[in-house]
Amino acid sequence: MKLVMLSKALVVGAYQKKLEALARLPDVDLVALVPPSWREPRVGTLHLERRFTQGYRLETLPMVLNGQHHLHFYPSLDKVLAREKPDVLHIDEESFNLATFLAMRSGRAHGVRCCFFNWANIERNYPPPFCWFEKYNFRHAAYAIAGNQEAATILRHRGYQGSLAVLPQFGVDPDLFPFKGEGERRKQERFVVGYVGRLVKEKGVLDLLEAMTGLPAKVHLRLVGEGELQPLLLQRSQELGLQERITLLPPVESTKVAAMLHELDALVLPSQTTANWKEQFGRILIEAMSCGVPVIGSSSGEIPNVISDAGLIFPERKPKELQNVLLRLLNQPELCEDLSQRGRARVLKHYTQAALAKSYYDLYQEMLVKP
Repeated sequence: MKLVMLSKALVVGAYQKKLEALARLPDVDLVALVPPSWREPRVGTLHLERRFTQGYRLETLPMVLNGQHHLHFYPSLDKVLAREKPDVLHIDEESFNLATFLAMRSGRAHGVRCCFFNWANIERNYPPPFCWFEKYNFRHAAYAIAGNQEAATILRHRGYQGSLAVLPQFGVDPDLFPFKGEGERRKQERFVVGYVGRLVKEKGVLDLLEAMTGLPAKVHLRLVGEGELQPLLLQRSQELGLQERITLLPPVESTKVAAMLHELDALVLPSQTTANWKEQFGRILIEAMSCGVPVIGSSSGEIPNVISDAGLIFPERKPKELQNVLLRLLNQPELCEDLSQRGRARVLKHYTQAALAKSYYDLYQEMLVKP
């Protein structure tokens, strides 16, 4: 099976582990096409990390309108498809994006079976030309993949009638995110709570700050990331008298996240649903769970489904409830240990790169035999 995957997400080195696992499966000839970089709005530029490239080819393609989620595209894709003559084209973009429409049209012209990937978990009415792109992609896709159950429901509601699977975009390599066993846990007075991600309002980081006010002095907060909220977080921490207990750190490379997670006693993802956004998955949750770090998540979007019974959930926008959950962890070491074990077990069962690679492999095989 000749497989071409078009994905800007693969600029992140840790995500490339799934492709190594795919390339090891029977009769897979894989080419991954990625831009040299991706400018993530409100965050910054993510440059291609070549970390895990064994068994397949990782090629860069020039991108037009880099940073425009719905309008970017790859002008040389058609030439690559003509050269490679793939059986399957995996378009790692939403059904309503220009990049998906152009790739689908090119794939169809070359007789390639195509699929797309949707994260969108809020119902919207897209104006032209985006609604036209989506209708075309619905008609011609051999498969649709949704990153969460709400995205799958929306696809059906919007009229997609073809084959559909609910699969995360990427999993976790349990060797890259190793378990921090009980014997390795830090024996010191501090209890370090962490957040890793964008410092933006919808991620609920201010709620995490508010929750710190009622916790004992031994509890410290480590915020890893960058974003527009950083000045306000610094100001608010001073107003609350928390500046000595809060540390802001810049983002780390994807392959260094595990080492940073091992320094935490708990990880919190306090996302808040807005009119235009809710948490679509929360990848940092499964990375922390793989490392054996107890996780706490809000009730926003897909978070409760990702965590299930392997972590703790609090109602979004309720910092007092978050504070109570943190106090439970602080006062119950046995609960921390139980969640640590549960989290690792859940990742090994559902979210490893190897397991996801096999699920995608089966999906591609199904695409080839469907009329």
